[in-house]
Amino acid sequence: MRLLLASALCVFLSSSLLAQLQLNGAGATFPYVLYSKWFDVYKKKTGIQFNYQSIGSGGGIKQITDGTVDFGASDGPMTDEQLALARQKRGTDILHIPTTLGAVVIAYNLSLPKPLQLTPDVLADIFLGVIKRWDDRRIAAINPGISLPSKPIVVVHRSDGSGTTAIFTDYLCKISNYWKQRYGQGTSVSWPKGTLGAKGNEGVAGQIKQTSGSIGYVELAYAEQNNLPYAAIKNYAGEFILPSLSEVTRAAESMLGTIPEDLRASITNAPRGYPIAGFTWLLVPRKQSNRAKGKALVDFLRWALTEGQAYCADLHYAPLPKSVAERALKKVALIELP
Repeated sequence: MRLLLASALCVFLSSSLLAQLQLNGAGATFPYVLYSKWFDVYKKKTGIQFNYQSIGSGGGIKQITDGTVDFGASDGPMTDEQLALARQKRGTDILHIPTTLGAVVIAYNLSLPKPLQLTPDVLADIFLGVIKRWDDRRIAAINPGISLPSKPIVVVHRSDGSGTTAIFTDYLCKISNYWKQRYGQGTSVSWPKGTLGAKGNEGVAGQIKQTSGSIGYVELAYAEQNNLPYAAIKNYAGEFILPSLSEVTRAAESMLGTIPEDLRASITNAPRGYPIAGFTWLLVPRKQSNRAKGKALVDFLRWALTEGQAYCADLHYAPLPKSVAERALKKVALIELP
C-alpha cells in the first residue's frame, strides 16, 4: 500500500513539475505564426509552457550564443564564425533543426488587375534604386496589358537582424553580381539610400500596407494576413511563379541533393519552383545543462517534426520534405542530457 502511494505521489509530482516547466526561446518572426500555433497546441497536450520572443533571427542567434534562452530561431543559418563563438561561450555545439519551409514574397501596394511579374534583373534593380518609378519601361515590358501608375517606387526593408533578409539577400547575391559585391548577404545589410526600414515581418507588411507605391519582402503568411498582393517571380527555369506551398516544396525537392550534413541549406534560385524560399531552423545546444528542460525540448522537437507538420499548410508554410524531417530527427537524437 505504501509503495502504491509513493508511486502515485511520484507521478503526481512529476506531472506537476512538467506542467510548470517553461521553455524560453527567441528569434525569427518568419515562422512566428506557425510557432505560436505549435506552442499553444503542445501546451494543451503536455502542460509545457513556451515564452517565445519574436525579435528577429539576429536576436535569436545572439541570445542562444549568450545562453539567455533555451532555444533560438533563425531563417538564416549561423555562420561558421558565429558557431565558433557560440562554442567558445557555451562549451557546446549549436545544432540547426529545420522545422518548416516558407516563401519570401515580394509584396507591393498598387491596385493592378492581375499580379505583377518581375524578372530577377528588374527585381534587383528596383532594390538597388536603379529603377525608381513604377512606369519604368523595363517593368512595363514584362507586364503587357497592365497600366502601371506614374509614381515613385518606395522600397521597404527590415531594420532589424532578420532571417527573412538573409533569405532575400541570398537570392539577390545569386542573381546580381553588383548586389553581391556592394551589399552582400546576411541577416542585416547596409541598404541603398532612400529606402524605408521597419521592424519584423509585421512591421514591413504594415509599412507596405500604409504606403502607396511601396514594395518590400515579407514571409507569405504576413502578406496573406494583411491582404497584400505579391509578385510572380521568374525562376531559374524561366517560368513566372507565384509563391505557394506547392511551389516552395517543388523548389526544396529540386535542391535535396545539395543539403549538407549539418542541414544549413540554401534553396534560393532553385532549378524549379518559387525562387525566394528557405528553411527556418530552431537553434539548440547539443549539450543541455538542465535535464528536465532538455528532455522537454527534445520531446517537443520530435513532436514538431512529426505530428506538428500537419499544422503547416493551413498557416501558409510548407511541411518539410520527408527526407529532411528524417535527417532532422537524427540531429535531435544527438542532443545530450545531463
